[in-house]
Amino acid sequence: MKITGVHTRVVRIPLPRRIRTTIHDIASVGCVLLELRTDQGLVGESYVFTLNGIRIRVLREAVQGFAHLVEGRDPHCVNGITMSMWDEMNPVGHAGYPVAAMSAIDTACWDLVGKAADLPLHRIFGACRNRIRTYASGGLWLSDPIGVLERDAEDFLSQGFRAMKIRVGSARVEDDIRRVQAVRDVVGPDIELLADANQGLNVGQAVRLGRGLEALGVGWLEEPVSYLDLAGHAAVRSRTTIPVASGETEYTRFGMQRMLEAGAVDILMPDLQRIGGLSEFRRTAAIASVHHVPVSSHLFTEQSLCVAASEPNCMSVEHMPWFGVLFNESMSIRDGSIEVPDRPGLGFTFNQDAVKRYGDS
Repeated sequence: MKITGVHTRVVRIPLPRRIRTTIHDIASVGCVLLELRTDQGLVGESYVFTLNGIRIRVLREAVQGFAHLVEGRDPHCVNGITMSMWDEMNPVGHAGYPVAAMSAIDTACWDLVGKAADLPLHRIFGACRNRIRTYASGGLWLSDPIGVLERDAEDFLSQGFRAMKIRVGSARVEDDIRRVQAVRDVVGPDIELLADANQGLNVGQAVRLGRGLEALGVGWLEEPVSYLDLAGHAAVRSRTTIPVASGETEYTRFGMQRMLEAGAVDILMPDLQRIGGLSEFRRTAAIASVHHVPVSSHLFTEQSLCVAASEPNCMSVEHMPWFGVLFNESMSIRDGSIEVPDRPGLGFTFNQDAVKRYGDS
């Protein structure tokens, strides 16, 4: 089997409401959809994105810029393909748009490998489970008043979630505690609450907040300080008992290794786009296992399920509904877990009607 074409399209998906975190103001997501077409008629699919579609054309060009390293190659040689991309991006660095482009191509190659074998990728990788714990992440925003937080929490429960994440980072720690308490009052003591500060705090603020969240039974404090501040992450860990989750903003297994060596995290959170694709995600999970650190995927829910179902130290996946409209298939949530599909490859295919609807030519 040979890859005969690298095809990309841009779509823009509006969010149901404008949302804010400590560092984000988001009204839409812009995606580059990738199709790797082959001489056997199979198509490998993946996507990468930017918030609000900012510089989405640059991201598309980054993907297309690797076409000469992909066309004519057998997708089963995915490691060779990614090595050639890794070498070529050296002059501009192994982060940012080049890594995102590599991620899209690597993931689409694996999709082809699964489709060619007529097997789901988690079985090709070596399955260890067929369902994985998840948490609702598409609500409970920092910009929402308490009434909206309470409605979101009730809605998540009705969808079958047993865990959910609230964004924190208010000007006053007391306000964050009050907001988390309001959600806890709705969901009760048995539902897991997680908190994400989106890098918006300093160490002192994060420690104060973390100690307050401990009393509310919050399961982790995510990105409490800047992702660049590894010593700050470690300080928050040492001065609180709440687990610290981080890693979504770091690039490749080498960035993750630095976080682990710095003692910066209790839970490592690879993002498929920034980590560099399924190949790098699997390597990262292996490195984390050496440090006895669990991983929990960031975004890219549909595409990350195959890793979550084949890496023993994957504890959960983030459920973000933003991209679900792009696919023919939907995820099945039951009693707080997502069923891992047994469909070939990634198990999710682009809905062409949706692609046309949201297309940005």
